Amino acid sequence: MVTRLVLVLGDQLSPNLTALQKAEKDTDIIVMAEVADEASYVPHHPKKIAFIFAAMRKFADALRGDGWQVDYTKLDDPDNAGSITGELLRRAEQHDASGVIATEPGEWRLIEALQEMPLKLHMIADTHFIASHKEFEDWAEGRKELRMEWFYRDMRRKTGLLMDGDKPVEGKWNFDHDNRKPAPDDVDFNGPMQFTPDDTVEEVLDLVETRFGDNFGTLRPFWFATDTGQARRQLTHWVKHALPKFGDFQDAMLNDNRFLYHSIISFYINAGLLDPLEVCQQVEQAYKDGHAPINAAEGFIRQIIGWREYMRGIYFLEGPDYTSRNVLKHTRSLPSFFWDADTRMNCISKTVTQTRDEAYAHHIQRLMVTGNFALLAGIDPHEVHEWYLAVYADAYEWVEAPNVIGMSQFADGGIVGSKPYVSSGAYIDRMSDYCKSCAYKVKDKTGPDACPFNLLYWDFLIRHRDRFANNPRMGNMYRTWDRMDDPRKAAVLEDAQAFLSRMGSGESI
Repeated sequence: MVTRLVLVLGDQLSPNLTALQKAEKDTDIIVMAEVADEASYVPHHPKKIAFIFAAMRKFADALRGDGWQVDYTKLDDPDNAGSITGELLRRAEQHDASGVIATEPGEWRLIEALQEMPLKLHMIADTHFIASHKEFEDWAEGRKELRMEWFYRDMRRKTGLLMDGDKPVEGKWNFDHDNRKPAPDDVDFNGPMQFTPDDTVEEVLDLVETRFGDNFGTLRPFWFATDTGQARRQLTHWVKHALPKFGDFQDAMLNDNRFLYHSIISFYINAGLLDPLEVCQQVEQAYKDGHAPINAAEGFIRQIIGWREYMRGIYFLEGPDYTSRNVLKHTRSLPSFFWDADTRMNCISKTVTQTRDEAYAHHIQRLMVTGNFALLAGIDPHEVHEWYLAVYADAYEWVEAPNVIGMSQFADGGIVGSKPYVSSGAYIDRMSDYCKSCAYKVKDKTGPDACPFNLLYWDFLIRHRDRFANNPRMGNMYRTWDRMDDPRKAAVLEDAQAFLSRMGSGESI
């Protein structure tokens, strides 16, 4: 009888995983391992590590209950080889296995490590995504611009979600215009369903506290779902209580409310605990039942079958060097306040503090607060990329890198975005209550109390005028600058350079 090893990674926790579908219960052995290499290639948030390890242990138990033989290595096992490939080699020798079946990982780093391993490897496509690599490549071929909106429409047609025959329901593909309301006075949703750690989770928390207690991030209290049943309960809870207002306020930010109407299920989808299509179908059903308006349902579904799928397509289309792109030649080091939140900029401090405590911030906090600042200040995009990969529990390179390198930092030169996502403090003021309690004054354009976003916004535009002046979406910005009088221009740029100099020298800003 021939024995093969079946690799199951920590973000592949689904019984429908293609590697499991190709395996034989009677002869094949599942290999799962908590290894130092995966836990530490960036300094992952302790909540992220604990979530993945706890979910892995529960999934392994579920597989055993379903009749599979599972060889599971815990992080503190004395024989732990320390890497995925090391564990596969160890188990192959132990069982005299003929080879390995693996579902394609979501990071080039791990794909290449498996391919270089001296074992026969059968790597299978990951079918938990709507679009295959070939579908995305065929869609991208010959296009001058790879804009998500056009890809998203094809995904709507493919899935049939929110479709009326070959047309979108209610006559429009995109209702994003209705999803930009500023922060509400009151939020009548108490946030995501929170789960009390059971014995399995507590054991993992103790382990993570011992091994990764010095990493950025608060481990306890720990409230994440760690199995599919819990994740489905959280999804149902959100659809019932928050989806109806999700669309209206999805871009809003509040000092004293970290979750507003967001679903907080990206952790569970990206780890395999929830199927993305089933999630979208549940949201679509809420719309069909009259429970949620079209702007809420469409806005959420677009994030899953549009943006999420598009990000993965870009990552694999562009290849392993994507994370090293830096067309704007930004080289400043990541400021220390991205780790300790010690800054007078309230929006940054609130977002970093929330990230530290929850391993979560929503897309506008990531894009228009921390990401916007990093781009305006000229931070090295690879350092920014590694920060996002480390600190968020839903961050895996296939989805994080194109969001950061492409969307947030424009380091790919415009493959993802047609213009850089930069703004002055006015946008943050409009979409949040952060500015009301900030040490800086968002209305001040120059001077010691001027919002740093205001200063850096113009500094960024002038620094990169040769690249962006002819961009049709940015012409108005440059015309506004050109109408300013010379003394004001000089004051703005001098204040911006002074701010960057203080930041670079480690002064408190």
